[in-house]
Amino acid sequence: MDTSVATPAPAVSAAAALRPLYLLRFAFAAVWAALLFTSAHTLGALSTTLLVVYPAFDVVCAVVDLKSARANRGPVRGLYANVVLSTLTASALLAATASGLPAVLRVWGAWAITAGLVQLAVGVLRRRMGGQWPMIVSGAVSTLAGASFLAQAGQKNASLSSLAGYAFLGGVFFLVSALRLRRADRTG
Repeated sequence: MDTSVATPAPAVSAAAALRPLYLLRFAFAAVWAALLFTSAHTLGALSTTLLVVYPAFDVVCAVVDLKSARANRGPVRGLYANVVLSTLTASALLAATASGLPAVLRVWGAWAITAGLVQLAVGVLRRRMGGQWPMIVSGAVSTLAGASFLAQAGQKNASLSSLAGYAFLGGVFFLVSALRLRRADRTG
């Protein structure tokens, strides 16, 4: 008869939990941007699917991040807000694709602004963990990019390719943050 007491597994640091998530987000953004760029000339089945999948993927990532943040007693309100915003955005984008590119750019722009502000706030709250400056800058850039998407929605030469560039740049910020988190976890 085994009478040993099971010892709980050591808690994973917040930085160690976020690193693989951030790397996954970079890879996803790079592939997604490449696929959207190839279909950016029209709102067809592929581009519509990609437009809806991006915020849906963001929801999944926010839920994973939320579980890690709760386990490490980190900030969670912004992550809940992100789940709600991205869920609403996926639905709104699906509806907007039926109305055309200007509607898509307006929805994406509003999402980029609000999600950017949330990302900025979460990054500021997590800054003591290290590796969050890229997330803070990314949130600020997202907010500005969102305003440019809203402005672009009124132009005749609007294109989905700007969304591909936005997503890729966001992915690069996640990659840089993952690399900085590795360094912060080693020195912490």
